[in-house]
Formats: sequence, C-alpha cells, structure tokens
Amino acid sequence: MGVRRRTVLAGLAAGAAAMTARPGRGADPLRFGLTPVFLDSDAELLGALEAYLGERVGRSVALVQRRTYQEITTLLLTGHLDAAWICGFPFVQYRSRLALVAVPVYRGRPLYRSYLIVGAGSGAATVEDLRGTVHAFSDPDSNSGFLVTQHLLATREETPARFFRRSFFTYGHRNVVRAVATGLAGSGSVDGYVHDVMGQAEPALVAGTRVLHRSPWLGFPPVACHAARQDAPEIRALRGALLSMPDHPAGRAVLDLLRLDGFAVEPPSLFDPIAAMHDVVRAHS
Repeated sequence: MGVRRRTVLAGLAAGAAAMTARPGRGADPLRFGLTPVFLDSDAELLGALEAYLGERVGRSVALVQRRTYQEITTLLLTGHLDAAWICGFPFVQYRSRLALVAVPVYRGRPLYRSYLIVGAGSGAATVEDLRGTVHAFSDPDSNSGFLVTQHLLATREETPARFFRRSFFTYGHRNVVRAVATGLAGSGSVDGYVHDVMGQAEPALVAGTRVLHRSPWLGFPPVACHAARQDAPEIRALRGALLSMPDHPAGRAVLDLLRLDGFAVEPPSLFDPIAAMHDVVRAHS
C-alpha cells in the first residue's frame, strides 16, 4: 500500500471516529446501487462511502452491486433501489422514468470521454486500422464502453458485427483494459476516466495499452433515482450528502480515492449528446 493511500485511509478512519451515532438507525436502509462504472470495488473504499453517506443521510446505507448495468437499472426502475450510480446511456434510455440526483465532477467538469485503446505494441494509427481486430466492449448498456463506438462506426456506415472480426463484453471497464493489455483483445472501448485513474493506480497494467481515439466530452455517469421519488426526503438528503462531500473530512477522503472533485446538480440536457448518438445508432441498426 502506497504512502498516499495509507494517508487517505488514515483520514477516513479519523473521519469515521469523529462521527456520532447515526439518527434513524432503526429505519430501513437507503439502498444505493453501483454499476460496474464504479471505479473501485475495494472493501475499504466501499465501507468508507457507506459510512459517510449513512452519517450524512441520517440512516444506514446499503450499497448494492451487480455484474451488469441492466440489473442495476431494473432494480432502480422497479423500486428495489432508492438511487443508483448509473451510466448516461441507461439514463437517456429511461429519462422519462428517471431523475438526476447529482453528477460527479471530474477535473473541474461534469464530463468524461470514451477511449478506443489498443495494445502498446499495436501498429494501428487510425480507427480504420481496427477493422478486423478482436474488440472488447464493457457492457451493452455502457455509453463509453459500447454506445460511443457503435455511433463512431454508424457514422462510417458500419456496425461492430461487420467491422470487427469478433467482439465480446467483459462486464467491467477494468476488464477491457486487462483484455487489451494481455492480448486477449486487439482493441477495446473503455471509460476514459477509469483508464486515466488506472494509469495512476495500476501503471504497469495500463502501460500495456495505448489510447488510439478519444470521443468528444460527454456527461459523466450520474447518480439517479426513480422520477416519482425525486422529491422524497431521503433523496434530498442523499443529494445534500453528495454535494457536501468536499466540505467534510470523510467525504474528501472518499473523493480522493475516486480522483473526483465532487458532485454537482446538472440539467438532464447534459446527456442530450448521448441521446443523439443513440438515435443515430438506432437509425443504422
């Protein structure tokens, strides 16, 4: 464990020790879903996030993880989750039934990009050079890990099935990086935020890849809730907890581990470019 990580975790422990007993302990927990867009499944980080949100919301918080985006989205739409950190693609697919709670701020903006990556030793110089490769996608409902590349190919009158020799889903952005770095795939579609942060946390692995193409800036994967519950007290409390993270020692420590600046309130129109890409893909399917 590096010095920086030990320092951050020490801060988490200090922040947790300073917390008083949570009010509303007997209430049902707030169920908060996490899709594979969530960067780190580290138990210490998840525990710190759970503790911070529970203290700030005033009731216990249960973090719910599933393998696919679809599973988390279904739980959210059917009322089995109070809120979830999802992706922009599921949000635009169900925007009449979902509402934004908050959007992460990364490097000063609520935006991120999708990367097309290749192996470090690949001779590919353009997107066209990926034709005929084996390609790793993240998830069928991922914006950066699937939709962006679908759109890029649709603008060239192509589909993944025609353009790539073979493609497969890894169900995790980290797994896309691993697949390309180890040669299991010749190219891959990955969340640029995850790839950048992995470059800091796992430089040896990421060094086995190279970014060939970066998408335009798009709305960062948001925290959302069912539209019918957006004014519920627990959702307002959750929004307040997310927005105030930079002002709380334990919140700042979690943000440091996530390499995020904080969370902000943003309009649904932030995700209109993703919706437009989806329309193009549907028209060419």
